[in-house]
Amino acid sequence: MESVTDKLQSAEPGRLRVVIGEDSVLLLAGLTKLLEGAGIEVVATAGDASALLAAVERELPDVVIADVRMPPTHTDEGIRAALVIRGQWPGIAILVLSQYVEERYAADLLSANTASVGYLLKDRVADVAEFLDALRRVAAGGTALDPEVVAQLLARRGADPLDVLTERERHVLALMAEGRSNAEIAAALVITDSAVSKHINSIFTKLGLYPGDTGNRRVLAVLRYLGAGPAAPAS
Repeated sequence: MESVTDKLQSAEPGRLRVVIGEDSVLLLAGLTKLLEGAGIEVVATAGDASALLAAVERELPDVVIADVRMPPTHTDEGIRAALVIRGQWPGIAILVLSQYVEERYAADLLSANTASVGYLLKDRVADVAEFLDALRRVAAGGTALDPEVVAQLLARRGADPLDVLTERERHVLALMAEGRSNAEIAAALVITDSAVSKHINSIFTKLGLYPGDTGNRRVLAVLRYLGAGPAAPAS
C-alpha cells in the first residue's frame, strides 16, 4: 500500500494535495475553486463520511478539509471521520469546518494534541487570505483555531488554572492557541520577537513544562490553556 511519504514524493513539489468532505454543493464548489486558484490540488471530494474515509485511504492527501456535520444524520459524522483519520493516518493534517462553535467536537479533536489540526467556522472561509493561511499552517504541522472556538472553550473551562500567568502572558497564550507564530504574536501585540520568546518561556516555566517533557511544550501549553491537557505537577 502506498504510504503518505510515497504520495508526497510522487506529487508536484511544493503543491499541497487536499481531500474535501462537504455535502453542500455550493460550498464545495467554492472551496474547490478557491484552493485551485491558490495552486492547491484538490485530489478528491466526498459528500458523506464513508466516502471521505475511502477517498483519504485512496489518495493519502496532505490535508483533509471536513465538515463537522455530514450525511446521513447531519450530526457528528464529519468529526468522527476526522478522528478516524487522525488515528489511522497521523501524518495527514485535518482542518475541520463548522457552521457553529461546537465545543465538544473541538475538544474531542484537540484531546490528543494540536499539531496539524484546525477548527474554523465556515464564515472564516469568506476571508480568503486568512483561510489559506490557516490551511497552510495546519499542513505545515501547526494549529489553526477559530478565535470563537477558543473563546467558547475557555468559557466552559470552569475554574481557571492559569491564575499564575500575567495578563500579557495570557494574551500571548491566547494567540498561541489560535496557532499564531512568534512573529505573528509580536505583530499583534506590537512587541519584539525577543519579548514574545521571553513571555513564552515564562509561560512554560509557570505551567511546569520543561524541555525534558514528552511532547511539544507549545502544544502542551495550549492544551492546558483550553482545559484539555494534564494539570501541572504539584509543587
